[in-house]
Amino acid sequence: MEQFQKIELIEYLTTFISDSRKKRFDEVISQRTDHLRIVLEDVYQGHNASAILRSCDCFGVQNIHYIEKRNNIKISADVDMGSSKWLNIHQHKNNDNNTLHAINDLKSKGYRIVATTPHKNDCTIDKLPVDKKLALVFGTEIEGISETVFEHADEFVKIPMYGFTESFNVSVCAALCMYELTTRIRESVPNYLLTEDEKIDIYFNWLINSIDSSVGLIENFYRDKT
Repeated sequence: MEQFQKIELIEYLTTFISDSRKKRFDEVISQRTDHLRIVLEDVYQGHNASAILRSCDCFGVQNIHYIEKRNNIKISADVDMGSSKWLNIHQHKNNDNNTLHAINDLKSKGYRIVATTPHKNDCTIDKLPVDKKLALVFGTEIEGISETVFEHADEFVKIPMYGFTESFNVSVCAALCMYELTTRIRESVPNYLLTEDEKIDIYFNWLINSIDSSVGLIENFYRDKT
């Protein structure tokens, strides 16, 4: 669908939501970013994946990549709280090497691949440069990131810890990293917000996902035009 058609439909479909809902859409879309993407490699516990999605929505991170190897993504409605319908979730599956496919896809879009692990000492999360686009990779709850990520990541990052336990729960780790990075991105990176075309695509999808019988309404719109 052409962008001018989406703009036309956005104007039409917004007449079917309340003024307060439209105001909220406008507020949220104005703060969304694609400067940071979150990548989950085979995270198998549904409550962890769902909590990360919820944090992405809260911090304004629009795009999440889920690499499926042994495990399919599972979303828990009780934890997710509906956040997944406001996000772009990219699933990488059905390839010989889903992890490498995801990494190559992100690199082709200009993202630095930054792997989270307590086992390498490249830098701590508060020192990670944020001037270039980042794809932050989180591995499985027990094993962490895979050898493929180790081999192809551009950088490695960790959160400083001072206790006996060597790692945070993956959803806690993701939330801490997103808070740190999005805060610094918003403070120091020009043009970190979505482009106008990106806003149009996302806003259109939000309307489709939140209006009952949206497909029928669109059919009526084009039928009335003819």
